[in-house]
Amino acid sequence: MSIGTPEPAKALRPARTGATRQKIFDASMELIGERGAAGVTVDEIAAASGVSKGTVYYNFGSKSELIAQLLRHGVDILKARLEGPAPAVPAGAQDPGTAGTQDPAGTQDPDTSGTQDPLLAMEWMIGAAMDFMSDYPSFARLWVSENWRIPSEWQGTFAVLRGELLAVIGAAVENVAKTYPVDATVSRGSLETAIFGACFVVGLDRQTYNPERTRDQSVAAIMAIMRGYVLKAPAPAG
Repeated sequence: MSIGTPEPAKALRPARTGATRQKIFDASMELIGERGAAGVTVDEIAAASGVSKGTVYYNFGSKSELIAQLLRHGVDILKARLEGPAPAVPAGAQDPGTAGTQDPAGTQDPDTSGTQDPLLAMEWMIGAAMDFMSDYPSFARLWVSENWRIPSEWQGTFAVLRGELLAVIGAAVENVAKTYPVDATVSRGSLETAIFGACFVVGLDRQTYNPERTRDQSVAAIMAIMRGYVLKAPAPAG
């Protein structure tokens, strides 16, 4: 295969989570997150897992398949968190970050009383992503270090998994657009990608360089992207 041509996605079956496989997953994620996929051998993975090299091959067949399934495993956990039920909002509650929003005709804020305001749902989802980054920093490092590496043995795998995560974010953005007037000049795909990338970069940056930043500060920074997408009413003249 020529340089720059992505490999097809590996078969991303749901990862079995037996005790042995889980130990291998945990050890692999830590090693590969720290040193990159190319810098870790199966012997090191086996030693860190407390199993034999043969056991690693028995469960995964190859190091390449192990990493593909490791990516699948991590994304399954992240997706489950992002798609989890957001807390209910009491009737009459409003996202303070959208106070004063109007549609082009000048009507009042959308009536979201008794339902989940989509901006609050988005904020909850981003918070869930920040919690995931805190719980699985090695996976976040693996994703950031390998996802944009060209050429990559797992480029096709990353494309499939990235598409799944973007679909979750896209559904949340769509819910916002159905409820609030939004800036039609903003590319929806670029917006989803910006939120997606920010979750990984802001979450990992906090873990690595700025541990003093709170979870809520990180969430607020990413939510600024969404709140810029929602149109505001013009300031009163005079």
